[in-house]
Amino acid sequence: MAEAAKLIAPGVTTDELDKVAHEYMCDHGAYPSTLGYRGFPKSLCTSLNEVICHGIPDSTVLRDGDIVNLDVTAYIGGVHGDNNATYLVGDVDEESRLLVERTRESLARAIKAVRPGRQINIIGRVIESYAKRFGYGVVRDFTGHGINSSFHSGLIIPHYDSPHATTVIQPGMTFTIEPMLTLGTHEYDMWDDGWTVVTKDRKRTAQFEHTLVVTETGAEILTLP
Repeated sequence: MAEAAKLIAPGVTTDELDKVAHEYMCDHGAYPSTLGYRGFPKSLCTSLNEVICHGIPDSTVLRDGDIVNLDVTAYIGGVHGDNNATYLVGDVDEESRLLVERTRESLARAIKAVRPGRQINIIGRVIESYAKRFGYGVVRDFTGHGINSSFHSGLIIPHYDSPHATTVIQPGMTFTIEPMLTLGTHEYDMWDDGWTVVTKDRKRTAQFEHTLVVTETGAEILTLP
């Protein structure tokens, strides 16, 4: 992710970012988990501006003022590691910069809330209460997930305060937290490609993600650069 992000600048295509990430993973003994996953055609997701998640790299050119999320998962050593971050392209307006900064902060706060014995919904409660301070929407239908030797283990990590997320956090659990905050509604539309998810009001959205393992006292981040 970091290697591809070095290339981010106005005039660069999302396909170019995909090429860098793909080659870097392959050169370092990893396989891009998204490539071929349920038919996904590329080695990372590139989600621009109003794209919530799962944007497919193509000939789209980054423009000055855009924000772009890079979501990279590598399969290495028999397990998957999933992370993403939202980057600024050139000179970005204040509203978008604050959205990006606060989405990163919401992830940091959620990670700090992870403790054995607490229910999974503490994660969404922390994210949603922070996002509400700024009037942001919190995407509900796309969540964090359990991850290990499987890309998605079946465990669901909502980013809002869900009364149904009552699973108790236990040491050894591995999962992602990946809040998606929006400048408007949390509702979305899906493109005809079956992957690209955009905000229904077409307002901008940002996302950050880490893969964690629960320890006896909290959580260790496994996807730090």
